[in-house]
Amino acid sequence: MKTISRQLMVWLALGVVASGSMAMSYVWAQDATATDPLAEYRAMFGDENPAVFWLSHGENLWKEARGTKHVSLAETCDLGMGTGVIEGAYAHLPRYFADTDKVQDLESRLLTCMVQGQGMDRAAILKNRFGDGDPKSDLESLSAYIAEASRGVAISLPLEHPQEKRAYEMGKAIFYYRAGTHDFSCATCHSQSGRRIRLQELPNLSVPGPDARVTYAAWPAYRISQGEVRTMEWRIGDCFRQQRVPELVYGSEAAIDLTMFLAKNAEGGEMAAPGLKR
Repeated sequence: MKTISRQLMVWLALGVVASGSMAMSYVWAQDATATDPLAEYRAMFGDENPAVFWLSHGENLWKEARGTKHVSLAETCDLGMGTGVIEGAYAHLPRYFADTDKVQDLESRLLTCMVQGQGMDRAAILKNRFGDGDPKSDLESLSAYIAEASRGVAISLPLEHPQEKRAYEMGKAIFYYRAGTHDFSCATCHSQSGRRIRLQELPNLSVPGPDARVTYAAWPAYRISQGEVRTMEWRIGDCFRQQRVPELVYGSEAAIDLTMFLAKNAEGGEMAAPGLKR
């Protein structure tokens, strides 16, 4: 990996500052002639993405026999494309699974496979579920590995099952629901094009289009400012935190439904995860 320069460290510091409060007084229309102020440090990484270390660990976790049942996920886990098949799976999630009678995203499906299929303890899996602390959570590595297997695959969610349609509509309602001390919704920041908050672009995720496709396709992603791979549920949960609403319950219907709405609006985009974020 290339040596991180002093200038890069400055950008990292700015990125940390930019991840603070989301008061709308800092949101403005982006100048059409402005360049991305964070593009320079991304370019310094070139084709190198530190997420490669998570990919390697994720592959080992997928293939290793674990849990009280001493079986691997590769032997037992169906992500919607058949048992053990990961190629293209992420591009078609969330989706309805008959064995749980639920719509599940990747992370909630992995929990099902690890707990029911491998006999692992759910509480232990979720103890460090967002990669914080030591040891790290397995979910980030598994998510990155599985998402990478969909790289270049077009996002497609047909919404054929009634529960898939319900999840999309509920996700849409959550996207526009205003709550918290600041009376924010997801739409407060993500329903207009060409907007910024300080150094951060605010993509329009409210409708199908290039913003929705490019943004969703990059998650899970390696966050340079945090030195961690972060998942889609982490991204949504952090937005909830910035909206000052109650903490998102991991694997909850709210998390899955909102992911369904975002994924459907990203339909047609090609998966490019794990991405590289500030």
